[in-house]
Amino acid sequence: MNELPLAFVERMKVLLRDEAAAFLRSYEEPYQRGLRLNPLKPVDPGAIPGLLEPVSWEPSGYYLSQESNAGALPLHEAGAYYLQEPSAMLPAAVLAPRPGEKVLDLCAAPGGKTTQLALRMKGEGLLVCNEPVPKRAQILSRNVERMGITNALVVSSLPAPLAKRWPGGFDAIQVDAPCSGEGMFRRHPETRGEWNEDSPAGCAKRQAEILDCAAQMLRPGGRMVYSTCTLNPTENEDTVAAFCQRHPDFTPEAFELPGAAAPTGMLTCYPHRMKGEGHFVALLRRRGEGAAYMPADSSLPKPGKVLLKAYQSFAPNAPVPTAMLGETLVSLPDCPEIRGLKVLRVGLHLGGMKGKVFLPDHAWAVCNIPPAVRRIPLTQEQARAYQAGETIPTDDSLHGFVLPTLYDLPLGWGKISDGIMKNHYPKGLRRP
Repeated sequence: MNELPLAFVERMKVLLRDEAAAFLRSYEEPYQRGLRLNPLKPVDPGAIPGLLEPVSWEPSGYYLSQESNAGALPLHEAGAYYLQEPSAMLPAAVLAPRPGEKVLDLCAAPGGKTTQLALRMKGEGLLVCNEPVPKRAQILSRNVERMGITNALVVSSLPAPLAKRWPGGFDAIQVDAPCSGEGMFRRHPETRGEWNEDSPAGCAKRQAEILDCAAQMLRPGGRMVYSTCTLNPTENEDTVAAFCQRHPDFTPEAFELPGAAAPTGMLTCYPHRMKGEGHFVALLRRRGEGAAYMPADSSLPKPGKVLLKAYQSFAPNAPVPTAMLGETLVSLPDCPEIRGLKVLRVGLHLGGMKGKVFLPDHAWAVCNIPPAVRRIPLTQEQARAYQAGETIPTDDSLHGFVLPTLYDLPLGWGKISDGIMKNHYPKGLRRP
């Protein structure tokens, strides 16, 4: 195992004083694993191996045993839960978005905190999820889809263009900033070799730029959470203090969650004090009062009559389609102006035409309002085979599109003919 960087150790000894020995001993212990259940897709917790006691600050969170293979199970791909380290559940719990709000996650990939925010919003309002790195944005979009989120807009942009586009547009903003990663030293020992003494200062400069952009997008009276997975004051308390000096209309606000209290509005999760990896969270409030405002989008084309007729014939009582994103029929949340943005996902993707036939989108199958078509229960082994792209034998009296399920959770689409369910699980998601 890589040794802890000497400069890091010496700094933590000065910072923690009498607690330093206990802090350093914690790095000899196993890291904490966790997961969040998805309330949109309830399953019996007994179906998840290695589930331990609840995480005190997140109602849907649980600790997970080191031996658990929960991430390899079909239920994981079905969106029944999200693997997430327990202290990483703190920022979204502190921001506590409410249904109907306009919320921004500015540095959102891979999507743990994003989906946590979305599930608290209960499908109401708008969640804008941004990730500047295109490959990471694709992972983010995939996780939004997997967890059944229908009120999200997933984009890939640097923060500055978004700040110009949406000034004062959000009620709440989450900034989980890129950082030096000291809180990952126990979980990912290889990161110890990537750290150096100059890392915090370099990261703090970038964090300041991101926070300044976020400040422009928060309405008066709104709240913002700033978080990192690092432990040094340069990127944490000092960055918050410098931000508040540059933006005197922002002040830290005290918060209290079960097992996590912050009278100063700032909390560091040290692994010897709290049952989790290293994390920092600050809650900031912008003074004043005002409503979040974003001009509505009018740039997306409306669906054509042929597509609408094919869609309406596919499934009765389906979600109302409102626009086209490329060739895909979508049902939109309250959507802001997105012309000129790189958009990966918006609202609920319903499907599109292939020739003269309507093909439903995978997102529609795995959302919280799946279509009213026949369900085909699968066993664990059949679910694994389905997610690997295999066909499944079925009753030869059935035909047409169906939803294969596991524990009544839809896994995707299948189409039955001649006693065989042909596989419509997306090729990019298939697991060998």
